[in-house]
Amino acid sequence: MTAMLDFAPEPPIREGVTELRGRMAAARAEMARRDLSALLLVSPENIYYLLGLDYQGYFAFNLLLLPREGTPELITRAMEGPTVAARAPDCVHRPFHDGEDPMAAVAAALRSHVRPGEAIGVEDSAMFFPPAIWAGLRRELPELLWVGAGDLGQHLREVKSESEIASARRAAALSVEGMAAGIGAVAAGGSESRVAAAVYSAMISGGSQNPGFAPLIRSTQILQQEHVTWDERAIEPGEGLFLELSACVRRYHAPMSRTVYVDEAPPEAVAAHQAALAGLEAITATFRPAAVASDVYMAWENAVNQVHPQEGAPRHHCGYLVGIGFPPSWVGGGEVLGVRPGSGRLIRAGMTFHAMSWVTEPTGYVISDTVLVTEDGCEVLTRAPRDLTVV
Repeated sequence: MTAMLDFAPEPPIREGVTELRGRMAAARAEMARRDLSALLLVSPENIYYLLGLDYQGYFAFNLLLLPREGTPELITRAMEGPTVAARAPDCVHRPFHDGEDPMAAVAAALRSHVRPGEAIGVEDSAMFFPPAIWAGLRRELPELLWVGAGDLGQHLREVKSESEIASARRAAALSVEGMAAGIGAVAAGGSESRVAAAVYSAMISGGSQNPGFAPLIRSTQILQQEHVTWDERAIEPGEGLFLELSACVRRYHAPMSRTVYVDEAPPEAVAAHQAALAGLEAITATFRPAAVASDVYMAWENAVNQVHPQEGAPRHHCGYLVGIGFPPSWVGGGEVLGVRPGSGRLIRAGMTFHAMSWVTEPTGYVISDTVLVTEDGCEVLTRAPRDLTVV
């Protein structure tokens, strides 16, 4: 039975009106700084951030037109009208019917807000902005100045407000519940799908929404097959099992990973756990305001190699920004903003990261947590044991 969690019931579905309007004002201030007359946003994360629209209609084309002044317009399928009216009332819904070209609706909306020669910022996401619509807009409105602005929404979303942090904390508590339930379901002869069912049951019964990413549950024998998850395969005695998961609260995520062994852990797993743990502790010790992402990566890499040198190709990152996420991911869009070698990204208070320590030598082992950068350091949100676990 899932334990009761010590937080208040979920607030209303939408983000607070005051917070949403503050976000809109911040977006318009950035538009003014870049001399943009309008902004076109297409990713679910950015639309949700500004409008509070939480629904599953993002599988189809959605576009938010934010003018420098005036009421925003949301272009979606006509059938989404009642949902938009109820959940995003601070915008005008401009619909297109199935079988119609959405480009015509976007062009009409732009003509009502901007004049020839004005600059339009575009989130030209390959994932959410179909090339045919994007190319059609440029052909239809050649008199406009099209400016890439794919970074604008992400920049606004990087530092979390107090209400966003509260949602991340709730998600973290539910992630911990899900991880405990999943580990509790691991047994020799049992199936990976049984572990997945336990994870989902604990998270959803505790109040989680559907996460942007399904839990990743697989044998360490195929650990390097990233983004592969459970099947009906029976878990073998003596094998390792990798679990990576996140609960979701008001679309905010708090991922975490653990590696567990069945019946016994081989000696190489003990060494790999020590290396991975040293790396994760180095990440959390280095995350602080004004730190540089590449320095965090170097601290992780050095800590791991001091315990057990990694002979293979260097890991591409040791974590990434996390927050709002819609399927098919919890990273907040198509680009993974990772803590990488060579990255000059400055760490700021209020950022949340999925801090990952992934080692491959002497065997594959992963441990990770969601952390919050504070004014004087770093707080681990997914507080759960990091011991080498044998079930």
